[in-house]
Amino acid sequence: MKYWQYLVRRLAGILVSLIGLSVIIFTTSRVLPGNPARMALGALASEEQVQALAVEMGLNKPIPLQYLDYMRGLLVGDLGTSLETKRAVSTDIVYYLPATLELITVSMFLTVVIGIPLGVIAAQNKDGLADNATRLVAFFSVSVPGFFIAIMFQLIFGYLLEWLPITGRLGSEFGSGVSRFTGFLLVDTLLSGNLAAHVDAWAHIILPALALSLAGIGQVMRITRSSMIDVKDQDYVEAERGFGLPSWLVTYKYTLKNAFIPTLTILGLLYASLLGNAFLIELVYSWPGLASYGVTAVLNNDFNAVVGVTMTIGVAFVSINFLVDVLLGRVDPRIRLAMEGST
Repeated sequence: MKYWQYLVRRLAGILVSLIGLSVIIFTTSRVLPGNPARMALGALASEEQVQALAVEMGLNKPIPLQYLDYMRGLLVGDLGTSLETKRAVSTDIVYYLPATLELITVSMFLTVVIGIPLGVIAAQNKDGLADNATRLVAFFSVSVPGFFIAIMFQLIFGYLLEWLPITGRLGSEFGSGVSRFTGFLLVDTLLSGNLAAHVDAWAHIILPALALSLAGIGQVMRITRSSMIDVKDQDYVEAERGFGLPSWLVTYKYTLKNAFIPTLTILGLLYASLLGNAFLIELVYSWPGLASYGVTAVLNNDFNAVVGVTMTIGVAFVSINFLVDVLLGRVDPRIRLAMEGST
């Protein structure tokens, strides 16, 4: 079977996975305790008003019929109305998603520029001081809860040293000087020509992004180290050294390039998982992103918002995994041939 046929089958599998996810999360949101109509209208609303809203929302129908109605709306981009914000859920997602994407993108950037070099250093100094030090760093970053690290960063860099802000995305003094073009403040501040606000946006994002990236740094560091150790003793690497090539060239062009496949895989999975794992960091830093919006929706039994946020994260996760599969097939032809052979 050709590689493109394999990708088509993967897309079909993704579609089935998303349908299964929609069934599970929709059913779960409908059977949770609490009356969404009552919560939307408040405790002072009469029973007749609550019943009328329940009928308007379709809550009087069997759950399978409610699901079919929801899927019809989903096909045209209608995710329902949020009971909390009174706006379309799709509008809320478009508004809050850029803040989370900006946070996890900066977090991934830190993961790459810190984790990969440290993994290379650890591999070059196997069982040495640098290797043991990076092992301790990796153990700490993976084992300590992210919210604890986030709080410690606030205490150290915010309260004690007073180096960086600890809440929000931008200082209040810049609120009126930045227009919303994309929702990404690092971009919008530049498009608005406000360099001071751009610097302030970087200052606000550093701590939450670093706290979010630590677990990923530890994973990338150890995987890069293991892959580098497996590759650096291969015959072709020894041959490059024998030709007298500089050590840095052998390391980064021939060794790291061929050891990068497992690292690329974990980077794709990390980026997708961060979209769902950012909620604790967003809560600690009062970051107005999609994850904190989803937590608020769960606490208020805002089922349309809960389903919308979950589906958004699910689509992002499977899409990034699919993209990683495509990239792996392009980077290493052996993987593409293995995919074709497995089908």
